[in-house]
Amino acid sequence: MKKLRLKVKSSFINKYKSGYPLISSDSVHKLPAMEEGTVLELVDERNQFLGRGYYGVQNKGRGWILTKNPQVEIDQSLFENKISNAAEQRKNLFAAEDTTAFRLFNGEGDGVGGMTIDYYDGFYCISWYSEGIYRYKDMIVQALLKIVDVRGIYEKKRFASKGTYIEDDDFVTGERAQFPIIVKENGIHYPVYLNEGAMVGVFLDQRHVRKTIRDKYAAGRTVLNTFSYTGAFSAAAALGGAIKTTSVDLANRSKSKTIEMFSVNGIDHEPQDIIVEDVFNYFKYAVRKQLKFDMVILDPPSFARSKKHTFSAAKDYTALLEEAITITEKGGIIVASSNCSTFNMKKFKGFIKKAFEQTGDQYKIVEEFSLPEDFKTIKEYPEGDYLKVVFIKKA
Repeated sequence: MKKLRLKVKSSFINKYKSGYPLISSDSVHKLPAMEEGTVLELVDERNQFLGRGYYGVQNKGRGWILTKNPQVEIDQSLFENKISNAAEQRKNLFAAEDTTAFRLFNGEGDGVGGMTIDYYDGFYCISWYSEGIYRYKDMIVQALLKIVDVRGIYEKKRFASKGTYIEDDDFVTGERAQFPIIVKENGIHYPVYLNEGAMVGVFLDQRHVRKTIRDKYAAGRTVLNTFSYTGAFSAAAALGGAIKTTSVDLANRSKSKTIEMFSVNGIDHEPQDIIVEDVFNYFKYAVRKQLKFDMVILDPPSFARSKKHTFSAAKDYTALLEEAITITEKGGIIVASSNCSTFNMKKFKGFIKKAFEQTGDQYKIVEEFSLPEDFKTIKEYPEGDYLKVVFIKKA
């Protein structure tokens, strides 16, 4: 790979010395035109080495530092070391009998920003977030094959010019899986498809939340799961003894996916409600019909657009929560979740406080969650710790 030396602005030097991994256009004096994948050496004003990384354009920045050691090159052995460390830290998960899906490698948290690797019962799925890191694909795939036992590898290219997903075969090497792969997570079964675009069927970062819903809160409750996707929270609630679940999502495929989710867990889907509709319209319908639920799960995307609504978590979460509060029984639980990285837990709790002030209801926060341990983050890059989940009891 080509190499290029970049001078860091004085205001960013201490940040990089302390381990900040993201290279941005405003952190260096001049960012010339270059090929994605170019090796970048960051130096201070006196040409002292600060870090070595690669150039890769993604929504967060212009590349990532992979080492602060001037002796370490960006080569096969670097990726082997990083993947080996990551696998070692997850050996408990590899050994767990009731869990066969988790994140093996979490981007900058494990030392290589711009890519993640997820494990699904012997199959691996690598997500590439820039063309820059994709240039190192062969090295990374070879490193993975060397470090762990691999049945097959799939990939997700998430770096098209419009920031959308690049559709192609997704299969990389090894054996092709028979889909769905039925994985386990704390004993709950999830059907996974590594060949159907960017979304595979379950969001692995909610592992502890699903277990908590099943083990502590679902029994005897009526549960509304909004933005339900494949119904993973609904299945967890049903397995935990919920009287009935209602799953609402705008995507047409959500109905068949949710039926499949129930069936792989041995749950009859007939008594459950699975509704394909805009969640905002459903809230209005529920208010009109005076429907109330003992538990409402809110896990919207950071940004969503339907024919009538545009939702941005940073701007609209408070209003969404107000709607949920209205249809939650007194003493009921709201599970408020956001994966938006532009605000932190403190600000999220501010949204919650404001929503309850608007409706005039009292509340108590009973539990909160951030990312599980396999979604490793580093304190020098707080933006990587994006997940915020709060269990709220309506008083």
